[in-house]
Amino acid sequence: MQSSNPVLGRAFNQRGFASMNPGTTMAHDAPADSPQTLENLYNAPAASSIRTGRMTIDDVVTRTGILFGILVITGAAAWTLNLGGGFLMVGFLGGFVLAMVNTFSKTVRPAMIIAYAALEGLALGTLSHVYNTIYPGIVSQAILGTLAAFVGVLFAYRSGRVRVTPRFNRMVMGAAIGYLVLGLVSMFASFANVGGGMGLYGVSGLGLLLALGGVALASVFLILDFDQIQKGVNAGLPEVESWRAGFGLMVTLVWLYMEVLRLLSILRNSN
Repeated sequence: MQSSNPVLGRAFNQRGFASMNPGTTMAHDAPADSPQTLENLYNAPAASSIRTGRMTIDDVVTRTGILFGILVITGAAAWTLNLGGGFLMVGFLGGFVLAMVNTFSKTVRPAMIIAYAALEGLALGTLSHVYNTIYPGIVSQAILGTLAAFVGVLFAYRSGRVRVTPRFNRMVMGAAIGYLVLGLVSMFASFANVGGGMGLYGVSGLGLLLALGGVALASVFLILDFDQIQKGVNAGLPEVESWRAGFGLMVTLVWLYMEVLRLLSILRNSN
């Protein structure tokens, strides 16, 4: 079970932690495959992560909700206080450093994941206020667009319309490399002032292509997130890994929101 998502790949590319072998004994020394044992299992209440110590979908939803609650609160504070560029840099640079630590750490660190959510809220709240000042109403449009993309991708995955296969993973990685190359070309071209600002960042330029590609690619990475979370639950990962799963979803959704925001700004600027 391999992952193309670096955030979830470290923990979720593991084998299951436990299994039940036929013929083992359970309570009252009854064989595991006896009718009495099967009836006891059927009548027993559903096991939660508290009883099993393993991650469940409910755990992931709860942790993700906590992280986004922190992001929204800090983002709203940054928006209201209208903080300057210094806080924007602190948020993005601090968030980047913590993202790297959380991604490559073998140990799940909930405090650092929470700190990442707070720093991202600081950065996004400040940045969103700037965008909304230039393009009134753009932030609400970006939020709705991000939510629509999330719901649409989740429906496509849960309905089985999209399946994650090795070929699918290779295609996503190829698209990600292409996106990175285009981003570098756009950056160097802007430094060289090739074609003028609108040629690069207008409707006919690399800016629009990058924004469209970024929205599509971030949406596809959500599919990888959903798939790896489901595989992690099936593999019986420890309950603490739900923090890493929530962190992975947050990273992708923040990326998606910023790409939607950039796409809308390009389209608004072209009118």
